Amino acid sequence: MNIVTEPKLSGKPIVDKTHKRPVRLVRWFIIVGLLLALLVGGLVWFNYFRGQMIAQFFANNKPPPTLVNVATAKSETIPNLLTAVGDLAAVHQVNVTSDVNGRITDILFTAGASVKKGTPLVQLFDGPDQGDLANFKAQQRVAQITLDRAKQLAERQVGPQATVDTAQAAFDQASASIAKTEAIISQKLVRAPFDGELGVRRVEVGQYLTAGTQIVSLTDLSVLFANFTVTEKDSGQLKVGQIVRLAVDAYPGRTFEGKITTIEPQIATDTRNIRVQATIQNPDKILKPGMFVTTTVVLPDKPPAITVPETSVDYTLYGDSVYLVSEKKEEDGKTGLIVTRTFVQTGKRLDGRAEITKGLKDGDRVVSVGQLKLQSGSPVTISTDPTPPIPAKPPRY
Repeated sequence: MNIVTEPKLSGKPIVDKTHKRPVRLVRWFIIVGLLLALLVGGLVWFNYFRGQMIAQFFANNKPPPTLVNVATAKSETIPNLLTAVGDLAAVHQVNVTSDVNGRITDILFTAGASVKKGTPLVQLFDGPDQGDLANFKAQQRVAQITLDRAKQLAERQVGPQATVDTAQAAFDQASASIAKTEAIISQKLVRAPFDGELGVRRVEVGQYLTAGTQIVSLTDLSVLFANFTVTEKDSGQLKVGQIVRLAVDAYPGRTFEGKITTIEPQIATDTRNIRVQATIQNPDKILKPGMFVTTTVVLPDKPPAITVPETSVDYTLYGDSVYLVSEKKEEDGKTGLIVTRTFVQTGKRLDGRAEITKGLKDGDRVVSVGQLKLQSGSPVTISTDPTPPIPAKPPRY
């Protein structure tokens, strides 16, 4: 028999014994914390020190002044020009044709030759007409003799007046037949209607020519028309007699001059443009009808305006600007030059110069070459080299 004995209960609460953290572990955490603090502090101090050094470097290491070309804005009178495009047309130009049908028996001209008014060009077969003409002339002679005899008898009161009237009618009929036949014969000899230059021959000897078929072109090159259009807004500035300068692609660099002779009294409702015609003398006959031309109408001069070289203006989507050159006193007491971007309003451009309507005044200095390396406030120095020439003559606006 087993007897189980129970332990004595003292009546005190049973509590788990707490184990104290070893001192060595606490010391380790303290050391790691200090090392992390030192590392973070070192990084912060290094970044601050690096920023200070970079700022000091750039403060003491200023870039050298940029070498640029400088131009002076000046007040001058800009020619007031109105430019348009058009084409040339001949004052007299025609395709020579025949009025009647017939077979060509002779070609009397050379292609490309200069001819005078009335020069024979083509002869059509007129044998039957020449025969009719001879017949009618014979009838006219007989009628003339009969008429004279009848008049003599009537004067002596031997013959009746009715005989005179019949003879007169026969004579007039023969004369009319002669005139008609001569007109038909003249139609079969095609002549130049005016002075001019012949073109390419389009017929051959022996060819049967129908009325209206082109034989050759004839053009008077001594005087030409220049037809062009301008907008409704510009039409009020045009007057008959104003000088017009023309330029053609066939003769670059050469200018031809004429005068406005006709201004269309109506404005086109679809384009709102007005048609203008100028007359140009062409003594050298080098201009040809159909040439494309750029016309420039010389209008009365406007008041003087401020202009700068066109290379000085920087054209961007945000506006047109120039770099204005001004003086600035340095910390060491010396005076240097800096540039300031200045926005301007531009007008017309002519012969490499641009009109400045707002933003500059007479005598201002602007950078003409070297803007790509600049920004507002950059120091500059003026180059002694001459400004490079404009590579090509700019268009007139």
